[in-house]
Amino acid sequence: MESNTIVVTGGAGFIGSHLCDALLCQGNRVINIDNFNNYYNPAIKRDNVRATRQLVHELRLSEDRYRVEEGDIRDRHFLSRVFKENRADAIVHLAAYAGVRPSIQDPVLYTDVNINGTVNMLEMSQKHHIQRFVFASSSSIYGNNSKVPFAEEDVVDFPISPYAATKKAGELLCHTYHSLYGINMACLRFFTVYGPRQRPDLAIHKFTKLISTGQPIPYYGDGSTERDYTYIEDIIDGVIKAIAWTDADDERKYEVFNLGESNTIRLSQMVEAIEEALGQKALIDQMPMQPGDVNRTFADIRKAKEELGYAPIWEFKNGVKKFTEWFAAQSPHEVKR
Repeated sequence: MESNTIVVTGGAGFIGSHLCDALLCQGNRVINIDNFNNYYNPAIKRDNVRATRQLVHELRLSEDRYRVEEGDIRDRHFLSRVFKENRADAIVHLAAYAGVRPSIQDPVLYTDVNINGTVNMLEMSQKHHIQRFVFASSSSIYGNNSKVPFAEEDVVDFPISPYAATKKAGELLCHTYHSLYGINMACLRFFTVYGPRQRPDLAIHKFTKLISTGQPIPYYGDGSTERDYTYIEDIIDGVIKAIAWTDADDERKYEVFNLGESNTIRLSQMVEAIEEALGQKALIDQMPMQPGDVNRTFADIRKAKEELGYAPIWEFKNGVKKFTEWFAAQSPHEVKR
């Protein structure tokens, strides 16, 4: 991929910070838009930004190659200023309020950020003639789909959480702007991403912290729920290839792609993998299934392989081992956050 200026929303977060690193390593200029909200400790995101700035130093790049714009995607005046000051070639829109269970508690916030914020980013794309847009969607939009593995052409009209509904709405809005303005759109349905820098509220991070400190883990259901866990390096490979796909030719295009490992891991297997990596047994706090949770996610990735050249390589146990090694290397202050 040629050097470009790429706007990454949510670029201080888990996936976003890894993407910024990868784009900089390719020689691109990166504009990171993030509001450093308190969904989880903002200090974690600022640590991610410091790590990316250190990478800029190690690569001997000019400071202008990585610019952080602190602000909210719901603030159109802020966004207009950023896009006027920076001529962008592509947008990767990762910023969103994430999580199924919290969205049930505050659906108004999720709708405001995830839908209105996405419209604002699409407006920036069309107003500033940015013809390449990558949108982070989610496997949660499949709901409790009885057909497996989940394929992009499956009906996804029955979300079971406000979060999932906002992601489906985002895909539809992307199609609208593609249809109206010819913007090349890649909507990427991420399947349960994990790895170093993972958000502390996500299961692998939360369980690793609790098991390592001898505390019980919240264990929802009987352990038979399944997830298609996707290692961060495989996700970043898919996003990078999706960015390139939006610039492949003059054809105007809109597509949805699954990005997963195409392999399911039961909750019980996930816990066993963490126990093995830590050399420590988990204390189980058995709890009922939670509203909004799906029974299984399983990605059909044939389309992403064929059209993007997506090629995931990480085995789950190896990924968990890398995560626990990263976790152990954090300072005690960081681990407590």
